[in-house]
This record gives sequence, structure tokens and C-alpha cells, in this order.
Amino acid sequence: MSERNPLLRWDYVVAQRHTIIAAVIEHVQLTLLTVVLGLAVAGVLAAVALRWGRARPTIGAATAALYTIPSVAFFGLLVPSTGLTRTTALIPLVAYTLVVLVNAILDGLDQVPPAVDEAAEAIGLSPLRRLLGVRLPLAVPVIVSGLRVATVTTVGLVTLAAIVGQGGLGRLILDGLRRAFWTPLTIGALLSILLALVLDAAFVLLERRIAPWSVRRPASRAGAA
Repeated sequence: MSERNPLLRWDYVVAQRHTIIAAVIEHVQLTLLTVVLGLAVAGVLAAVALRWGRARPTIGAATAALYTIPSVAFFGLLVPSTGLTRTTALIPLVAYTLVVLVNAILDGLDQVPPAVDEAAEAIGLSPLRRLLGVRLPLAVPVIVSGLRVATVTTVGLVTLAAIVGQGGLGRLILDGLRRAFWTPLTIGALLSILLALVLDAAFVLLERRIAPWSVRRPASRAGAA
């Protein structure tokens, strides 16, 4: 490796710190916007699957099919219609979250014990109130786990959006590859990994906060034994 082209040059980091910070912000924005939109769409699809059970296999197959489309090809197919815009980046990114999020919502609701739903019905709760007030809160741990997987996966996929002029940290990686200049590539890759780890930890803490009953406590089990 040439001394003039090391993996990391701190003078570059200092000189380009504003560009790097802007790339991190864009990456976070794209990731969170993707997951929020994906959760909204997945919620609608899950509601359709719950209302019309026969639609569930079709929805599952469709979301799985979307996930199999190569990301570069997906972006390329959209460019003639939507251009080099954030919309072009978001459509595939949101599509890739659906297979995880729809299954997480439905699996979480499926795992609610029938006896709980029957008890809620026995006290006079309507189907909608049982869903929102009883089943959905109990499904939160599984849904949050799905969000965790979708978010971490999206962090990696967002880097590929650099090919359509978006992508946050992916722009640094692409710039490094184009110029065979390793410092921006190294910075983009390391910060992408760090961002994924931070968001993953954030979801672990979120689950413990909103669903503490789902966290197993080995010490408690040992004491009971």
C-alpha cells in the first residue's frame, strides 16, 4: 500500500468533517424514513391479511418477491421515471423492509394466547379494541425485533443508494472507489458499521423500555430453581 494512499488520513477527515457529518445525517434520515414508511405500509398489508385471511399467502409471496429483486437493478428500473431523487432511493428501500415487517406484525399477533383474546371478548371488548388494546401490546416484542432487523439491514442498503445520487455514507464509499482513494471509503464503511451497531443497541433498549416483560432474567430463573 502506498504511503500516500493509506487507509485513513486524518488531514482528510479534518478538512472534510462537514461533508462527513452531512453524509451521516443523510444516512440516518434515509434509514429512519425508510423504516417508518415501511412500518406504515406493512401495517396496512397486515391489516388486510388479518381481515381477509386468504390474502395472507399472496401478501407474503409478494413481499418475498420484492426482496429478491437485486437492489442495483431496482434502482436502475426506477431512474427513467423518478430520476436521481430521494423517491428513487426510498421505493426499493421501503420494499425491502416489507417482508420482515409484515411477518413480524403477523407473527407477533399470532403468538398472543387465544385465552387472552377470549377473555377480552368475554368482558365485551370489540374486535378493534381487542386488537389495539390487548393483542397489539402483547405483540410488541416480536414487532420491535422485526423493526430491529429491518433497520440494521436498511443501514447497509442505504449505502447502495449512492448510485442514484443519494445514500449518505455510500457517497463516501463510492467516491473512494472511483478515485482509488481509500480514506473516504474507510470512513464511509466504518461509520456505516458504527451506525448499524448504535441503532441495533437503541432497539434493544427500546424493547426493554416498552416491553420489560419480554426480557428474560437468568438470575430470577436461577433463584426460582
